[in-house]
Amino acid sequence: MTPPRPTLRALAFLACVLCLLATQAVSTAATRSRPLEGDRGSGPGMQLAPTAAPTNGITWSDVPKTHWARAAIDLVAATNDWMRDFRTATDGTTPFKPDAIESRRLFARAIVRAFAPDETEDPELVFPDLPTEDPAFHFANVAVKLGWMSVDGDGNFLPAEPVTVRSVHGALVPAMGLGDLAAGADALHLRNGTEIDTPAGFGALLVGMRAGLRYNHSDETLDVGPDSPLSRAEVAWSLYRAATASPWLHDSLAPYADMELPNLGTTMQRVAAFAVDYVGYPYVYGGEWNQPTPTGYCCGTQLVGGFDCSGLTWWIMREASSGWDNIPPRDYGGWSLPERSSAEMARDGTKIKRFEDLRAGDLIFYDGDGNGTVDHVNTYIGGGWAVDSSSSMGGVSIVRVDTGWYLDHFVRGRRILG
Repeated sequence: MTPPRPTLRALAFLACVLCLLATQAVSTAATRSRPLEGDRGSGPGMQLAPTAAPTNGITWSDVPKTHWARAAIDLVAATNDWMRDFRTATDGTTPFKPDAIESRRLFARAIVRAFAPDETEDPELVFPDLPTEDPAFHFANVAVKLGWMSVDGDGNFLPAEPVTVRSVHGALVPAMGLGDLAAGADALHLRNGTEIDTPAGFGALLVGMRAGLRYNHSDETLDVGPDSPLSRAEVAWSLYRAATASPWLHDSLAPYADMELPNLGTTMQRVAAFAVDYVGYPYVYGGEWNQPTPTGYCCGTQLVGGFDCSGLTWWIMREASSGWDNIPPRDYGGWSLPERSSAEMARDGTKIKRFEDLRAGDLIFYDGDGNGTVDHVNTYIGGGWAVDSSSSMGGVSIVRVDTGWYLDHFVRGRRILG
């Protein structure tokens, strides 16, 4: 029996509705899964594997030859005695303890041995928590005297406290002779003299990132943030990089000595002040949070805080549009930016074809592989500077984009502020 015509219409209508709902569900799922795709990002090459160093007959009991920091550990603790902190065992092997957290006591000894072995003490500098007869006193005294390490408000050295990325960069950058660059970055300002508020240790953290002092792990769950306590292996890598830095490093990073932005409006000043707080966070593929994703997040798990290039762009610039979005702790709302990858972002919006036409707040796109496809994005803050997270540099930094790799690989910009 053929159904009456009104029934046929009802069935057709119901089928149409179900089809639309299914399409909408697929679309929503695709949109929400997009952060999982991540953005590999590109950027100028940075991290080089250290060459093998002489071991002076030392055999490590706990550092296999395949360990990611083995060559660095050999250099700082076998070729040199900077981090040779533990006695050789009766079987002839020596422990290094690569996974142990490095203390301020041992780090002070390492950095003074490496960079100021003949420096004398300041006789007026003492610490309530570190007696002068303690073997660590000399190294703590010299490190504080030279401004490489600091004390707390009561003058304590805190010898047993762990070192962090921020404190290690804060010591190594001036020890490398790059202190003027760190001071220039700390004084980040507008052309009219208005200062941009920067976090403690920002300048040294930024310059240290650009010098490659933080190791970029292939297993991103091992990556450390600015205030992560550092293992001895991580410190060995940083000390190795500092001790073997190119003599041209200062010249190559010279623009950081005077970080001047154009006279930004109130909103863009807030953007710049927010962005600088995340310098030193690691590059994480698919990363768009400053911490591990919260329980119940719909779109995949991010095990450590960090950002890929487009994820950082979201964090700084994108307005939240639904309940599952990350909501950064900003004092501005952001702008419409639904696309997740750099290639997707580059396809939409108002395109800026010439680099010289860029304005603060524009997104900048690059073809790092030279294959005609956009694979990297960062956020322009003016004056030739952009906030960037690249897989090559291994994390969030502020880079000069009006010269070198970035200008050479520039494709176009996109204006989202209107």
